[in-house]
Amino acid sequence: MTDWYYQGMPVAELPEDCVGFVYVITNRQNGRKYIGKKLAKFSKTRYKMHTQKNGVKKRKAIRTLVDSDWRDYYGSSNELNKDIELIGRGWFRREILYYCQSKGQCSYMEAKEQFERRVLETDSYYNGQISIRVHKSHILGK
Repeated sequence: MTDWYYQGMPVAELPEDCVGFVYVITNRQNGRKYIGKKLAKFSKTRYKMHTQKNGVKKRKAIRTLVDSDWRDYYGSSNELNKDIELIGRGWFRREILYYCQSKGQCSYMEAKEQFERRVLETDSYYNGQISIRVHKSHILGK
């Protein structure tokens, strides 16, 4: 059972084309929120010895996509995680705001949401910084 929600409905699985999502976590005890992003999968590399036709052995990199820990994830804010540990997960609501089809779109939508909500200008948010690195082609191509 998951406690992620999207448009009021519980989320058990992410859409097939979803690379990541932007979310808000709300402390239902005091109303403070956290805006963040989470990737659905990450790339994992393992190495395998491969013998070429000429007999030379080479190490071959094999890259695969692996599910991230999105189902159990509660953000990267130390202050938020401290409150979760203190009062318990049951007091926090996790909502997906946007499904994203690229990492760039994910970063852009997270920063856009953070700036629009003015998260750094109030104590109503756990966010302590906004970090972004997005190229124009990440957005215009989507």
